[in-house]
Amino acid sequence: MQLQLISIVLILHCMDYTNCQHHASRHRLHKQGSGVSSQGCQGGCQTCSVYNGCLTCKPKLFIHLERDGMRQIGVCLASCPNGFYGTRSPDRNDCTKCGSECDSCFNRNFCLRCRSGSYLHKGKCMESCPDGLVPSDTKKECVPACPADCDSCQNSDTCTQCVTGHYLLHGQCPHTCPEEFEPNDQTMECIPTVHCEVGDWSEWGPCSRSGKTCGFKWGEETRTRKVLQNSTPKGTPCPLVSEKRECFVKRRRCKPGKGQRRGEKKKNFNVQDKENPEVRRERKREREREKESSDREDSENRNKTEQRRRRDQSRDTGTV
Repeated sequence: MQLQLISIVLILHCMDYTNCQHHASRHRLHKQGSGVSSQGCQGGCQTCSVYNGCLTCKPKLFIHLERDGMRQIGVCLASCPNGFYGTRSPDRNDCTKCGSECDSCFNRNFCLRCRSGSYLHKGKCMESCPDGLVPSDTKKECVPACPADCDSCQNSDTCTQCVTGHYLLHGQCPHTCPEEFEPNDQTMECIPTVHCEVGDWSEWGPCSRSGKTCGFKWGEETRTRKVLQNSTPKGTPCPLVSEKRECFVKRRRCKPGKGQRRGEKKKNFNVQDKENPEVRRERKREREREKESSDREDSENRNKTEQRRRRDQSRDTGTV
């Protein structure tokens, strides 16, 4: 029995001693932490304490209180964070909290941006906009029902038709179309600029002259290409889609046309007129005309060949 009483006394004594030690430790910590010091302060602090952080800031800096659990820690900042505005005085510069509806503000009575669910109008945050204005979810402001350059609009941010002198582009009404776009004066829209596209050249066609492919030495041959995409007015126009060049073929007589026999002339004569002197004279005159035409073509071809030869010689000798 005596042993049990001695044990209880010893336990109570130890508990009292422990509580006293803990109380003394907290007292020393508070005493040390609450001491003001200007030595070893960081982050722009002029004076500070271990427990409360910055107490005063260096010139031009704002002091801001940040919550840390149940206490507030002072920090020094060049500008106040969102939701606060700066006030300066000869003694100190403070960060003061904006009104509850402001996300950022210039002062307590003038908001710069509103929290979700409110719209800015003349520095105030409003849940509904005044008459003549509509809320803009992108700008978070009360804006006119249509932008200034709109003649009609889908909402406060999207135009459907522009006023005179402006062109519609992606719901906006610029005065001039940006690069890679051009104005369409009929629809009053900015449309993409399209450049012409053409396909590959075809093979050279047959050598011909006056629609014929025989009865000459010098003629022309042609090749073409197709337009794949026409250009818009401001786009690059289409190049030539047809080319011609001079060609040479070995002179050959034209074959008789369909329905004619070899040696038969273009002009038909009746069989009973074969021995008619007038018919024979007409045939003779026709042969002479054909011979003159052939000689004339040969002369022209010889002249062209001689001129071409002279030009080639002039280029080779460097003379005109």
